Formats: sequence, C-alpha cells, structure tokens
Amino acid sequence: MTRRLIAGSLAILLVASCAGAGARDTDRVELLVAAAASLTDAFRDIETAFEDAHPGIDVVLNLGGSSLLREQILAKAPVDAFAPANVAIMEEIRAAGLVSGKARVFAHNTMAIAVPAGNPGGVTGLDDLARPELLVGLCAETVPCGQFTRQVLQRAGVTARPDTEEPNVRALLTKVEQGELDTGIVYATDVREGNGAVAIAIPEEHNVTTDYPIAIMSATSHAEAAAAFVAFVLSEEGRMLLNRHGFRLP
Repeated sequence: MTRRLIAGSLAILLVASCAGAGARDTDRVELLVAAAASLTDAFRDIETAFEDAHPGIDVVLNLGGSSLLREQILAKAPVDAFAPANVAIMEEIRAAGLVSGKARVFAHNTMAIAVPAGNPGGVTGLDDLARPELLVGLCAETVPCGQFTRQVLQRAGVTARPDTEEPNVRALLTKVEQGELDTGIVYATDVREGNGAVAIAIPEEHNVTTDYPIAIMSATSHAEAAAAFVAFVLSEEGRMLLNRHGFRLP
C-alpha cells in the first residue's frame, strides 16, 4: 500500500472515530435537577460521584432559592428531580400533580449566625442583630431560609431591621464573606467550612430544623435516570457526601 493510500485510510478511520464519539455523546441523558441553594456544595460533589458511576447521564444542576424553583416548576419548566429546603414546598408541587411517586426526606439542617472573618462587628449572639449600627442581612421572607430565620428571631424575642434581604442563602453568605455585611443568618452547613465567613452557634432553644425532601417530577422524560439519581442521594455514598458537608441525616 502506498503512503498516499495509508494516509487516506487513516483519515477515514479518524473521521469515523470522531463521528462515533459524537454519536456516543449524543446518547448521553441530560438530567435536570433543581435543588436548594444551600445544597450547592454537597450536590456538586454528588453530581461528580453520580456521573462517575453513571457515565451515560449528564446531571445539570439548577441551584437557587426553593421558592423560585417551585415557581419555575409550577410554570412547567423542564425538571427531572427536585430537592427543596422545605417539605411544605414539595407538598405544593405534589398537590399540583407534578410529583411522581413519593418524596423522601434525605437531610436535615439548622440555622447559624454568619459573620465576616475577624468578626469586625463584635457579634456574639442573636441580640446583636438588633444593634442599629450593624449592617444586617437576612434571606427574603419568601424563601425557606428567610422563613426559618424569622422563626429563630421570634423565638429569641429579637427584632432585626435588615439592611438587605437576599433571594437565596448563597447570595446572603457572599455579602457576609466579602465584608459588605456585619452579620446574617444562614444555614449551619453554609459556614461550616469557613469560606471567608465564621459561624456563631444559635442556642438550641431558639433554633429550627429544616428537612430536605427529594422526588422525581411527573413530567420527566428520563424517569429511569431520575430514579437512579434519587437512589444515589439516598444511598450510603450519597449520605456520606451530605454528612461530609455538615448535613444531618434521617
């Protein structure tokens, strides 16, 4: 065989190989998972581990305030699995006929006070959120983080006058980390590993616990892949990853 023929044959093989790879990529299932912003770090680790175990499935995370995600789902946004930070929100989705099967609670969380590194405002507890000279941030009352925060403040008899109300807990935490705020109340898991903010514990008698449910959406076109993802979150490996990020387990 001449060099020209060999080169031509190699070119054909290369094109065929690339075409085959493209076809295989096209065969991957794109699984859309909507999850509470407080699950960001844990679900990114779960995404990686799940995709390693299921190379034919590409998990696409939509992370945000649970209330906003609820509105997207009620508006028929394409979602295969949903994991909000509030059982009541999942119940609304179920009542609308948008949940397939049963929702399962897979994690618990509590609230904590967050301050910037060095704690320049000298915050020591919930009472400090009422100090007028401090810049205080809370989650908006429309999202679970904001609702639970107000329950905490009510239990403690503290009236806070927030300078900002953020659409989700990660937006609030970012402002605390960057020193734009002196303090705020977030989920305990958000400040467990530092990340530029420091946690101050809330006494148990004032704190609240939130449950995280997960379910397959009835409109999914990838029921098997969604079921596999939910099963992974509930599995020992999924529980280990959640626990690693500070979530309490059922």
